[in-house]
Amino acid sequence: MTVNEFFSGEIHVEPIGIVKNDVEQPPLVAMEDGLHLNAACGSPVEQMGERLRTSEIVLASRLSGLLEGIDEYSHLVILYWGHAVPPHGRKLAKTHPAGLEKYPKQGIFATCSPARPNPVLMKVVRLLRRDGTHLVVEGLDAIDQSPVLDIKPYVADMYPQEEVRIPAWMAQIQKEFGQR
Repeated sequence: MTVNEFFSGEIHVEPIGIVKNDVEQPPLVAMEDGLHLNAACGSPVEQMGERLRTSEIVLASRLSGLLEGIDEYSHLVILYWGHAVPPHGRKLAKTHPAGLEKYPKQGIFATCSPARPNPVLMKVVRLLRRDGTHLVVEGLDAIDQSPVLDIKPYVADMYPQEEVRIPAWMAQIQKEFGQR
């Protein structure tokens, strides 16, 4: 079976805004043999400091009405395009999770890797403030100039809270990176 057996049309997505921050390089680099930690970004622990980094999301002025009421939420879900993922990175089938070779390779869809056939990336961030069509958020792991595809409010009760399971290697990565 091919995708064309399910859908023969075209999908058209336009960015609604852009990310502005001081992150020039992604912490993970997609190479032909998998993901690798970007040494220019420091150690994995140093990279986790980005959880507290602030970014600005600048939306097109014509979309200002779409933000009405967003100020009432503490957190947002940001969908953005991984524009720095090279074409060969979009063809990876497996990689070491988080670029850490001590973990066995997994299928791309079993990881949070930015290297994906369609690098649509997602992050839950804290909304610090809104100024017109500018949102200042904390914890966005996008690099500067990343196109923003969509913004949704984060409503914890809309996501599973119980009986959620993850592989042991993912729990270990979260522990290593201070996410638990």
